[in-house]
Amino acid sequence: MPTPIDDLYPFFADAYNLQEITPNYLNFEVLTPRPIPMKPGALIDYKLRVRGLPIRWRTEISVWDPPHRFVDQQLKGPYERWHHTHTFEPTPDGGTLCTDRVEYRPLGGPLAPIINTLFVQRDVVDIFKHRTVEIAKRFGVVRNTSAPTTESNPAAA
Repeated sequence: MPTPIDDLYPFFADAYNLQEITPNYLNFEVLTPRPIPMKPGALIDYKLRVRGLPIRWRTEISVWDPPHRFVDQQLKGPYERWHHTHTFEPTPDGGTLCTDRVEYRPLGGPLAPIINTLFVQRDVVDIFKHRTVEIAKRFGVVRNTSAPTTESNPAAA
């Protein structure tokens, strides 16, 4: 996107901005009081509704490398596993290449692959498409609007 990395990263570094770019139908709310000191080991609690069901979600910041990268991992929530890597790279034209890599495994035991195919994968892609639109409204045209990498491997540990 056309925004310099030093102007863009602070937006993503503030967990409260996640509320601003998440679809309204999820009723997403950050519960952890401000300010949230972002660093490895930081815990962030959220509440949301997934397909109408109330969910509590806790993530931990496992990697914090401003302004280049951070990783959040679910400790408690709607997935068996959620590992989200955010990377930010300056581009030659002064903009920033932002990449989201999401690796997840849905709950559901042996039914997880079916649940993923019927619901979860589509939901994750739709959420990130919505985020792309919201981010473009704030920071200008997003040059690459492809969905994030999503992987689901129920057999993986």
